[in-house]
Amino acid sequence: MAADTGASRARAGDTDVVIAGAGPTGLVLALDLARRGVRALLLERADGLFPGSRGKGLQPRSQEVLDDLGVLPEVLAAGTAYPRMLAWEGTERRGSWDMIERSEPTEQVPYANTLLIPQSRTQELLYARLTELGGAVRFGAELAGLDQDEDGVTVELTGGETIRAACLVGADGGRSTVRRALGIGMTGETVDPRPMLVADVRIAAGAVTDRAHWHVWRAPDGGVALCPLPGGDLFQLAATFEDAAATVDITPQGVRALLTARTPLTADEITEVPWASDYRVRAALANRFREGRVFLAGDAAHVHSPAGGQGLNTGVQDAYNLGWKLAQVLLHGAPAALLDSYEAERRPVAAEVLGLSTRLHRATADGEATQRGKDVQQLGLGYRGSALAVDTRPETPEGALRAGDRAPDGPYGEGRLFDLFRGPHFTLLTIGTTAPPPPLPHSVRTAALPSYAPYGPGVFLIRPDGYVGWAGTHADPTLDACLTAVGLTPAGPTRAEATAA
Repeated sequence: MAADTGASRARAGDTDVVIAGAGPTGLVLALDLARRGVRALLLERADGLFPGSRGKGLQPRSQEVLDDLGVLPEVLAAGTAYPRMLAWEGTERRGSWDMIERSEPTEQVPYANTLLIPQSRTQELLYARLTELGGAVRFGAELAGLDQDEDGVTVELTGGETIRAACLVGADGGRSTVRRALGIGMTGETVDPRPMLVADVRIAAGAVTDRAHWHVWRAPDGGVALCPLPGGDLFQLAATFEDAAATVDITPQGVRALLTARTPLTADEITEVPWASDYRVRAALANRFREGRVFLAGDAAHVHSPAGGQGLNTGVQDAYNLGWKLAQVLLHGAPAALLDSYEAERRPVAAEVLGLSTRLHRATADGEATQRGKDVQQLGLGYRGSALAVDTRPETPEGALRAGDRAPDGPYGEGRLFDLFRGPHFTLLTIGTTAPPPPLPHSVRTAALPSYAPYGPGVFLIRPDGYVGWAGTHADPTLDACLTAVGLTPAGPTRAEATAA
């Protein structure tokens, strides 16, 4: 993207950003762009939203994102805590345990536990919020090709229609058309050559499965797990196959046959199979997350084992990282180099999370006790060392908050810091110092606290995605440079603010 890209040139096409794929990643990005005033066209090749429960775990960090986007109350109401696992041998109970470590909320971490909610329901709630903000999804629209130049991207649909945009984001899954059109390869491995089946099944009341547990059976040809899904009488079925050459039948009849063979359930008790899919577990990372004006996010950029519930959540974080940067470049005059930080920040995180998912999968497959703890919550992931993480303090204690870290929650006035951070703005937070803040653009909110231990004394610039972008003992010229790098002139309004005035 040319360095002089600005509002007038960026908005000359049919739309600012085309997003391919209306899964969780695409919906979060479209929602974030909508609240920032960026014109986004969200394309989905299917005729509706994905119908299955597949990515059913929302990690604490993703819950914080949804809090910021204004959809968390509905998500919390639709979800529930993960139930305890219950092992069976036929109709005999053999013990229960927690697969996921449970934590109490704290001032710094208000959402402390993984939330169980079907992916389909998460998407419905994101879509509803998107429409509230004036956004929409164009269903039945499949991307066939793309062509980009210095000024924008031309997207071609399968029917021959073309759309002109400033940028394109491929959030179109592991078989991404966008990634293939760019010729970007993926580096990875087959984590497990044995096939797996995942399905949603409706089980009659009074069957052996209660809804208070996640039920597990072992059989010579593979295991079965039935997890009760909130909001109805569906269970998510996950089944493994010991034979790598096994053929997986995902028809309703095939799913019923598998369950009746491996569990005490009868065919009559399995009343419906609304959705089913089979796959082999693979871990792969795109060799690049960006090619010019085109970006990859979610499964288009990284493919995970479902172990640990990291795939959907990592895609949500991709979108949250990219959204504000696109807005700053397209609307607020930030240097186009700001978009280089998307791959620089997100690709190492995706690689780390892929490694975690793979380790968890293999440990589980080997029969090890693999309780999921804080390592899956994504709260400790950050961007230390990024060009957008500047820390000018001469020294900080070991374990102290640093630039690039997630900005913790805490009490503030009548509410909390997350209330202060919520929205598309930056926040300059002053703690333990009476020095007045420097002149700032209107889009930087200022606040002060006499003290708060998790931060320590100093001045902190909180990015729109909730990470510390700059930290110092006092405001100095490096803060001005940081503001300029993200399109905020230190002593005046942004370009968009000046135009509006």
